[in-house]
Amino acid sequence: MTSVDLTGPALLARITELIRDVPDFPTPGVGFKDITPVLADAAAFSAVVAEMAARVDGPVDLVVGMEARGFMFAAPVAVALGAGFVPVRKAGKLPGPTVSREYSLEYGTATVELHPADIPAGSRVLVVDDVLATGGTAAATVELLEGCGAEVVGLTFLVDLEFLGGRARLHGRRVEALLGVS
Repeated sequence: MTSVDLTGPALLARITELIRDVPDFPTPGVGFKDITPVLADAAAFSAVVAEMAARVDGPVDLVVGMEARGFMFAAPVAVALGAGFVPVRKAGKLPGPTVSREYSLEYGTATVELHPADIPAGSRVLVVDDVLATGGTAAATVELLEGCGAEVVGLTFLVDLEFLGGRARLHGRRVEALLGVS
């Protein structure tokens, strides 16, 4: 097996090459970014996880991944950082006591929730997801975490759909994205 250098511009080029655009999904007018080819490419997936972990400023206690594709990046980033992993799920998917937030997204509304017992007060938390679109899911997640007493030290995404302005909903936060799409 040949080793491939996937850092810096080479990583960005590979991510760009792998991500598929799917028009009119999940609803007409929405352009979906399919990141599954990145997951299927072992070298690219490994390099993405390493790069996401490298962009963290300081120690992290927990990495939070948002349902569902965020789980795929957040869990290995947590392992790379020696941190715990906590899922933020869609409403009704977690057993036991939860806290929740409703938010708007580019094609409707949704609700996310988490187990507050999994977030000790004062925890330093990194939020990870695949795509930053309108910022609704990320902002709701930050609100949930801060409501539990966590310190959100940053948010990291594979792709930022810059034309949707999601960063504006996260104003004043450290937001990293490996690839920006304007």
